[in-house]
Amino acid sequence: MNSSQNAPSTPATGDAKGSGSKNPFVAIGLFIRQVIAELRKVVVPTRRELILYSITVLLFVAFMILLIFGLDAAFSWLSRIAFTTPDV
Repeated sequence: MNSSQNAPSTPATGDAKGSGSKNPFVAIGLFIRQVIAELRKVVVPTRRELILYSITVLLFVAFMILLIFGLDAAFSWLSRIAFTTPDV
């Protein structure tokens, strides 16, 4: 772990929020520095993790599709029974 990961997210200079600086270029520079600091914290998943996560998401989506399809079929069957006249 390097020292940049332990650094506070706000700068120690007077450019911080509420310091009263009205220069938009200072604010843009601060924003870019903060974005870069946050991007350094991003952890990229390994190939194995990415494949596992993708399979998990696809299985969950398939399960939800089947669940909604089943509920739709059941409710349409119930509504046909409830709202149609029987053939006598």
